[in-house]
Amino acid sequence: MFNALVVNKDEDGKTHAEVKGLELSDLPDAEVTVAVEYSTVNYKDGLCIGPGGGLVRNYPHVPGIDFAGTVEESSDDRYKPGDKVVLTGWRVGEAHWGGYSQKARVKADWLVPLPEGLDARQAMAVGTAGFTAMLAVMALEDHGLESGHGPVLVTGAAGGVGSVATAILAKLGHEVAGVTGRPETADYLKSLGATQIVPREELNETTKRPLEGETWAGCVDAVGGEMLARVLGQMKYGASVAAVGLAGGAGLPATVIPFLLRGVNLLGIDSVMQPYDNRLRAWQRIASDLPMDKLESMVVPATLGDLPKLGADILQGQVKGRVVVDVNA
Repeated sequence: MFNALVVNKDEDGKTHAEVKGLELSDLPDAEVTVAVEYSTVNYKDGLCIGPGGGLVRNYPHVPGIDFAGTVEESSDDRYKPGDKVVLTGWRVGEAHWGGYSQKARVKADWLVPLPEGLDARQAMAVGTAGFTAMLAVMALEDHGLESGHGPVLVTGAAGGVGSVATAILAKLGHEVAGVTGRPETADYLKSLGATQIVPREELNETTKRPLEGETWAGCVDAVGGEMLARVLGQMKYGASVAAVGLAGGAGLPATVIPFLLRGVNLLGIDSVMQPYDNRLRAWQRIASDLPMDKLESMVVPATLGDLPKLGADILQGQVKGRVVVDVNA
């Protein structure tokens, strides 16, 4: 027997999450069984713990879109018992049972070896949010971003993606401007390396002007909506925005003028279906370019029993930094 957070839906369509005992025979069929050590909490996790958000296909369900741990059994030659692994994406925790469990069984193709320099707890302090942040930074670099070109804007900076992006960009030598609607997070963002705090209200309204002053050398945007539209008109010539989220809405009330007159690039970042080689590259960059002392300052510890409340909190924007769930605590 082992423990897992199990979500059920009643006849009225309401969901209920509780920690329950399961057996190995309850796990789905797949090549690799992992003894999970740590997981984390993302916005999607909040949806899957609660109303489902259209992400969960079948109940009962075990959420948790990330996990890190040790291989216990494997029918795939790429992994053997004792190997340390990490998983993000592939709709695990949504369409497939995930990491809010002391045991998980998944396809070998979905796993990545834990890179040297990271342990399981650190990997989940990174999680999908940090992995996505690294993908965004890599995309900006691939499109010409270099330190010294000017400040890099991070929207939703106090959230999971924004926190890690801020720390990585600062370590790489960039000036970082963090956008937040929570003034009380200013000191936290400065501790991660932000040199400028931009109040959300400064960017949260559209303007009739398609172009404003050239301000930002790059941007990691977790907000979308009106803020992304506004930021596009403030980018320097040839600069890029890496779009990673839609906390401010899925619409984009923008014009094509920044693309046509300034050569601005809008780069879509997907972490779910990333090819294996790019996953390896991102995790190796995380191990080398994410300052671990800054990572530790983001961590909020949690257990399986804390998850129902945390799931509700993250949907309300009440979670700061990176929640690390010790599934064995």
